[in-house]
Amino acid sequence: MHRDSQRIEHAIFHDIGNYLKKGDILVLNQTRVIPARLFAKKFPTGGKVEILLLRREDEFIWETLIGGKHIKIGQRLYIGDKHKATVINELDGAQRLVRFDQPIDTFLPQIGNIPLPPYITTPISDPSQYQTVYAKDSGSAAAPTAGLHFTQELLDGLKSKGIEIITVTLHIGLDTFLPVNEEYPKDHRIHSEWCEVSSQTIDILNQAKQNGRRVIAVGTTSVRALESAAQMGQNNYGQNFCGQTRLFILPGYHFKMVDGMITNFHLPKSTLIMLVSAFAGRELIMRSYEQAKLNGYHFYSFGDAMLIL
Repeated sequence: MHRDSQRIEHAIFHDIGNYLKKGDILVLNQTRVIPARLFAKKFPTGGKVEILLLRREDEFIWETLIGGKHIKIGQRLYIGDKHKATVINELDGAQRLVRFDQPIDTFLPQIGNIPLPPYITTPISDPSQYQTVYAKDSGSAAAPTAGLHFTQELLDGLKSKGIEIITVTLHIGLDTFLPVNEEYPKDHRIHSEWCEVSSQTIDILNQAKQNGRRVIAVGTTSVRALESAAQMGQNNYGQNFCGQTRLFILPGYHFKMVDGMITNFHLPKSTLIMLVSAFAGRELIMRSYEQAKLNGYHFYSFGDAMLIL
């Protein structure tokens, strides 16, 4: 999608290098999905409970989303035969603060499951299918799915063309799955997500912006990480950032860091489709979605992608 000319082209993702040029900066979100979906039982009744780990507070305490009836403060939970947990606080809706009896990070591969979006109903036989090839920092409840289109071969080919590839981290949490149901989108409360844009990365980005080089974000999560760093900077430059972000990008937002983005086709009423509409304009986005439907494109996590320049 060409924002200036409003022109839409159709191509194969492997040929994305034809649309990028030497000196472009490609920004990847290197977050790694953890097996954050746990199946538990209530003590002493044995009632079934599903736990989705959202954010770690410390070694023992996690912010979670819990599926089950009457999960109150003090409720004891059993995960398998060896692991126990206690609900220590009630948060918004079905969110609960849970204390585990021991650090569970190292046990997650044995007791946890990859938390797939609700519209994926068929189990994935190989969990690596829901990880990018560059996934590194564990902590996400969902994959940055725009990155699933890349192979290492494709990334190496882009590097050889003179495209610089750098990384940020944003651990994707609960809000990825939540629609915006408020009459006025600004009233929607977006949940915080942890992200990091390092000093080394921001130095590269600021130099690129100063030299007129394009910054292309892979996925809306990379966009939010970059723009969160940009909000911290002064005089049109970004600043290194590490912490929670609640940045909610709606039409009317002024992008300071991102010149282009790669993104999948998103659900209606999602914060993600609002973000891409802010970047490309609602009319162009709606027209592109109609073309995608006419051409049989696939939507959502394992669907096709668009490059917006």
